[in-house]
Amino acid sequence: MSSPPIAAGSSDFKRVNRAMAFGGFSTFALLYSVQPLMPLLARDFALTPAQSSLALSISTAALAVSLLVSSVLSERFGRKPLMAASMLSGGLLTLLAAFTSDYNQLLILRALLGFMLGGMPAVAMAYLSEEIEGTSLGLAMGMYISGSAFGGMFGRVLASFISDFWSWRMALGLMGAAGLYAAWEFWRSLPASKRFRPGQGGFGGLVNGVRRHARDTGLPWLFALSFLLMGSFVSLYNYIGYRLLGPEFGLRQSAVGALSVLYLLGIFSSVWAGRLADRLGRRNVLWLVMSVMFAGLLLTLFGNLVAVVAGVGLYTFGFFASHSVASSWVGRRARAPQALASALYLFFYYLGSSVVGWFCGYVWEHGGWSGVVGLLGAVLVGAMLIALRLRGLAPLEPATAAPPG
Repeated sequence: MSSPPIAAGSSDFKRVNRAMAFGGFSTFALLYSVQPLMPLLARDFALTPAQSSLALSISTAALAVSLLVSSVLSERFGRKPLMAASMLSGGLLTLLAAFTSDYNQLLILRALLGFMLGGMPAVAMAYLSEEIEGTSLGLAMGMYISGSAFGGMFGRVLASFISDFWSWRMALGLMGAAGLYAAWEFWRSLPASKRFRPGQGGFGGLVNGVRRHARDTGLPWLFALSFLLMGSFVSLYNYIGYRLLGPEFGLRQSAVGALSVLYLLGIFSSVWAGRLADRLGRRNVLWLVMSVMFAGLLLTLFGNLVAVVAGVGLYTFGFFASHSVASSWVGRRARAPQALASALYLFFYYLGSSVVGWFCGYVWEHGGWSGVVGLLGAVLVGAMLIALRLRGLAPLEPATAAPPG
């Protein structure tokens, strides 16, 4: 007889939230700490904006591939050990990146970092979907994503301030140490899986699982949505720094990094949207929070710093709310293998970060900020059309799936 799922308010629920907050923190902090450092890397290694963006894009591309491999391994060996090993290796590789002597070495270590971090995000979503009671899943997923938002904020802000007063190498070294501490906290806090059942492993299991999820009428649209959402979000933060450091605003590196404090809005919005979706349904909430992103994007076109900051804030609020709703929808809708469904969602999520983020570098070079906004606006329009289509998605039968999203 399987153990009952973990309900909100229980001691195990609190332990899960604590561990997942550290897990989300570490993954996003280590992955995105180089984002505000891109102008410094371009200066020190004589790179174009598109070339410097590879320090992030190569990590997210490797992470996208790793997610599929990690999901297969977790079906055979379990969730917690793979997530803990991922976090430990991420901290070590970030420490090593602080001692690189040229840009190629940095790219190699960043690629390895992305690949090793793949053991955390997809498996975390599967763990939550298996262990948490269905009516509490939106809240739990929102808490995990809020930890991710805090990690993204902390990594960017800390890296910017340290690099402004010391160097980007010191920034990466301290981020690596923080990642090792987060790995320890994760391991001691997370309850072992009680509802996990080993699934089919190997390449055959991966292929069969992909086919099963591709036949679902909703999951492929959610995967496409993740590509567009994350691609647009990362691109805005990739290149807003170039604009704010340039002659139009002339801000310092630390001031530009402080813009990531707006991630605090994401910490709030991910939990808020998770609760709202549990009450009103994901199909009724998703397209509304995405419209907030679009409004924020348009505000960044103004030449006034207050308007730009407000626009980035709205964009951040809307993105984390959208991601919280969409990712929990995948967890509620997916049949076995659930870890693979989560991995596919995040595969396209990070692939969007790499592809759109890299291409935006060329748009910035030739079209400036108005060109970037034009591209991201088109991406968001496509995402909103998908969200509207999902409103008419037929729910799965209760006998074969979780309650409809």
